[in-house]
Amino acid sequence: MKKLWQALMLVRRCDRRSFRLRLLYVTLQSVLPLVNLYILKLLVDSVTKAATVEVFRETSLQSTMLLLLLMVGVFLLNRIVSALNGINNDILGQRLVDYMADVMQRQAARLDMAYYDNPEYYDSLHRAQQEASSRPLVILGNFMSLFGSLLSIAGIVVMLASASWWVIVVMVVAVVPGFVVRLYKARRIYRFRRENTQLYRRTGYYSALLSSRDYAKELRAYNLTSFFRSRFVESRKLLVADLLRISRRLGTLDVLCGIIEAAAMFAVVWLLIRQAFAAAITVGTFVMLFEAFRRGQGYLTSLVASVAALYDNRLFVGNLFDFLDFEPQIVSPKEPLPMPERIDTVEFRDITFRYPDMKHDVLSHYSLTARVGEVTRIDGENGYGKSTLVKLLLRLYDPQGGAVLINGINIRRFSLDELRGKVGVMFQDFGRYSLTAKENISFNETADVTDAAILADADSIIERLPHGYSNMLGRTFDDGAELSMGQWQRVAMARLLHTGAPVMVFDEPVAWIDIAAREHFNATIEKIKHDKIILIITHA
Repeated sequence: MKKLWQALMLVRRCDRRSFRLRLLYVTLQSVLPLVNLYILKLLVDSVTKAATVEVFRETSLQSTMLLLLLMVGVFLLNRIVSALNGINNDILGQRLVDYMADVMQRQAARLDMAYYDNPEYYDSLHRAQQEASSRPLVILGNFMSLFGSLLSIAGIVVMLASASWWVIVVMVVAVVPGFVVRLYKARRIYRFRRENTQLYRRTGYYSALLSSRDYAKELRAYNLTSFFRSRFVESRKLLVADLLRISRRLGTLDVLCGIIEAAAMFAVVWLLIRQAFAAAITVGTFVMLFEAFRRGQGYLTSLVASVAALYDNRLFVGNLFDFLDFEPQIVSPKEPLPMPERIDTVEFRDITFRYPDMKHDVLSHYSLTARVGEVTRIDGENGYGKSTLVKLLLRLYDPQGGAVLINGINIRRFSLDELRGKVGVMFQDFGRYSLTAKENISFNETADVTDAAILADADSIIERLPHGYSNMLGRTFDDGAELSMGQWQRVAMARLLHTGAPVMVFDEPVAWIDIAAREHFNATIEKIKHDKIILIITHA
C-alpha cells in the first residue's frame, strides 16, 4: 500500500490543480447517474398513474414534463462533466509524462558509473522505464474508479434495501470469484514479466540494432539482417507462446465467473418480477430496482477491477520505486574542501582498481605524477588501464586501493561538481551530438567558440559547412552534415579546449586524424601547456 500511496503522491505533485479537479469530476460522475435513476422511477410512476386515469389531467402532464426536463438536464450535466474530465485527464497525463521523465533522468544522472557495468541495473532500468510514464496515472485512475464505485454502490445499496437484503447479498457474492481470478491474473502476469525481463530486453536490443544508423553499415556489409531478424523472431515466439498459455487458462476462469454472475442476475430479476406481480412494488420501483441491480453488478465489477488493478499496479510500480531507490556510492563530502586556485600536480598514488564483478585488477599498485607545464604521456597496450585512470580522476569510480591526489589532497575531499569542472577530458569514445557545430563545442548559447575551434583545427571544417557554426551535425535531423571520424575528433578536441580547464586529458587524441592534423595538435599542446597539466593517453 505504501508504494501505491507514493505513486499517487507523484501524480499529485506533478499538477495539484488537475489532481483536485479529477477528484471532483469523479464524485459528480458517480452521483449524477443515481440521481437520474431515481428521476426515472418518478417519471415511470407518473406516466403509469396518468395512464390509469380516465381524464388525463393537465397537471399530470406538466409534472411529467418537468421530470423529463430534469432527467435530460442531469444527463446533459453528466456528459459535460465527462468531457471536462477527459480534458483534465489529458492535461494530467502530459504533465505526468514530463514530470516522470525529469525524475528518471535525474535519477539516472546521479548514479555511479558502476551501475552501468551491472546487468541487474539494466533490468531494473528497463522495468522502471516501462512503468514510469503511465503506471502512476493508471494508479490514480484505479483509486478514482474505486472511490467512484464505492459512492455509486452506497447509493445502489440504499435503493436495493427497499426490495430485499438478499438481493444485495447475491449481488456481492456473485462477483467474488471474479475478484479472486483477477488477483491471480495480476500476480501471474507480473511474475511472467519479471522473470522474462532479459528476454524482453533482448527483443528490444535486436529491434534497435536493425534500425540503428551506427550498425547499418556492418549489417549490410556482413549480411547480418536475417541473422538478427531471426534472433528477434525467436525471442518473440518464446514470449508470445508463454503469454498465450497464460491467457487461455485465465480466459477459461473468466467464462466460469461469467456463468456465476448470469445465474445471480436471473435469481434477482425473478425475485423482483414476483414482487411486481404481487403488487408489492410499483412499475417505476421495479424499473428502478432492476436497473439498480444491473448497474450495481457493473459497479461491483468495476470495484473488483479497481482493487485487482491496484494490486497489479502495486507489483509493477514497485519496479519504478526499486529503480528510484538506488543510491550513488560516489558522492561529494558533506563539508568539501574548496578546489585549489592553481593546480600544480595530479598524482595517482599506489592505485589498485578492478571493475565491478571482474575477477582481476585493471590497475595494481600503479603510481604516476603529472605536473603543471609538462606533458605527461601514458602509453600502453589495450587493456592496460589507461582510460581507467581518466575515470578515476573524474571520480566516475573510486579505486579499491591507493588514492588520486590534486596538490597532495585526496580528490574525495572535493565537491564532485568542482572537481569535474577543473578536469577537461576528450574521451576515446567521444560524443557526437546531433546538435549544431557550435553546440557541439559549447552548450552555452552565448559563448564564443571560435578560438577553441582554431586551436583544434576544427574551424576550417566548420566554415565549409553551408551554415557554418549554426549547421546541424550528423544525419539524425533535417539539414544535418555528416563528418568523418577524424573531423568529429577535432570537434571533440575543440570542446575540451573550450573549457579552459587547468587539467586536460586527451585519450587517443590522434587516433582518427591525418599527419597534418597531428602536427597541428602537437603545436597546440605546446602553446597551452605552460599553465596546465596535460595528460595524453596513447597506444604503445
